[in-house]
Amino acid sequence: MRRPSALLAAALLLGATASLTAPAAPASAADGDEGFTIKDPRITESSGLAASRLHPGVYWTHNDSDDGPYLYAVDSATGDTVARLTLTGIGEPRDVEAISIGPDNRIFVGDIGDNLGGTWPHVWIYELPEPKELRDQTVRATQYVVTYSDGARDAESLVVHPKTGRVYIVDKKEEGGHLYEGPAELSASGGNVFEPVAPVELWATDAAFSPDGRQLAVRGYFGGIHYAWDDARDGKIERKGRLSVPLQGQGESVSYSADGSRLMYGSEGEQSPVEAREAPGGGGSGSASSSGSSGSSGGGSQAGDEGSEGGVGAGSGDGLTIGAVAAVAAVAVVCAVLFGLGRRRRRG
Repeated sequence: MRRPSALLAAALLLGATASLTAPAAPASAADGDEGFTIKDPRITESSGLAASRLHPGVYWTHNDSDDGPYLYAVDSATGDTVARLTLTGIGEPRDVEAISIGPDNRIFVGDIGDNLGGTWPHVWIYELPEPKELRDQTVRATQYVVTYSDGARDAESLVVHPKTGRVYIVDKKEEGGHLYEGPAELSASGGNVFEPVAPVELWATDAAFSPDGRQLAVRGYFGGIHYAWDDARDGKIERKGRLSVPLQGQGESVSYSADGSRLMYGSEGEQSPVEAREAPGGGGSGSASSSGSSGSSGGGSQAGDEGSEGGVGAGSGDGLTIGAVAAVAAVAVVCAVLFGLGRRRRRG
């Protein structure tokens, strides 16, 4: 997908400072919910992430583009791929950006990116059953044609409500986008028009529902926001606070852990890290305590902390050194300058 030069420059700076800012995962985190590294050399552009509820500790991911109709199941305890699915019954994937799991362990894949800046007349969603056995196999998927009521657009965030099964998309716009709601049921034989229902104040690269469906997390390259979910029927979603998003070279994905206690943040690149932070309220599954899990989160401030959009503010608990804070500040300054220059050129 296309990325502005300012973002690419910032990514280089972030890569240089990542070792200073990333918190170390506890040695006892055997289930992977404290973070892991995707080791498969075939996965170089991990662009979506979804925690399996059928297979504890497994996360589904996929490459962005130029790969094929493949999904990868990664064991978070080891970082190894334990299954690769080959999808049939669909066309050639174009720009796969998101993955989400709905009711009855149905996997939804969003081929919703638009490298032409929002000019493709339609995009696609693929739906398939999550296999009960993890092994390399071919799975038949259903393909849905998607359009937007207000014209074509680029998007990287697709979420499926875990209770209702309704599909939502957040478009990707630097100045902030919108949450789009799909039909109550997607149609494989006709078109599926998504309608804007609420603004989202972020340059969104991914989103995720909590397992109980009561919270919506949206992330961008440099920060995130979490909302209380009310179906956006009043044209609003209730903003609750900022997320403690880790600094990553190219932050592309987010998923709640299966128990809802963690938000897992992924990035593109070879040997890409998936980093954990406490979820808002520390819970989110039907059985999880709202007080959150105990002890070592590997993550910083509570997600509701308004003090740090990118999770790097003072008192965030991320264990930043003075040098790391200075490096982060330098990144912020460079990004601001580059984005300012970009806007000046556009105005000129």
